[in-house]
Amino acid sequence: MNREVVLLAHNIRSLWNVGSLFRTCDAFGVSKLLLTGYTALPPRREISKTALGAEETIEWEHHKEPLELIQQLKNDGYKIVSLELTDDAQDLSKYDAPKKLCLIVGHEVTGVPKELLEVSDDKVQIPMQGQKESLNVSVATGVALFQMTR
Repeated sequence: MNREVVLLAHNIRSLWNVGSLFRTCDAFGVSKLLLTGYTALPPRREISKTALGAEETIEWEHHKEPLELIQQLKNDGYKIVSLELTDDAQDLSKYDAPKKLCLIVGHEVTGVPKELLEVSDDKVQIPMQGQKESLNVSVATGVALFQMTR
């Protein structure tokens, strides 16, 4: 099944993570990368270093405030899915991804903020087997996009 996927990256503080997100979007055919909050924007040398040119080919937009943008995506038929460790998050490996989805990823330490979780249609989490409870945001995004675009 072909899916239309956009990625919303909110308050990502590491420029290298932002670059990695561009490259990951390229790898999984994400149609647009939405950078919100204080997430850094190209052109930046640090972003380019990890994006390897994907920042030039992936369509992207910046929006300071994500809530209005999320509402517009919902109006356009996207299901909003946050990647976050919450009590009601579904196991990513068992999640049936919708045809049109917006995946939200958040800050490296604090994650997706409450106000974005509240407007999400679904929440998913990656089942972890080790002692750590999470992955780096760019790695977690790659895992989630791999599963959701299969």
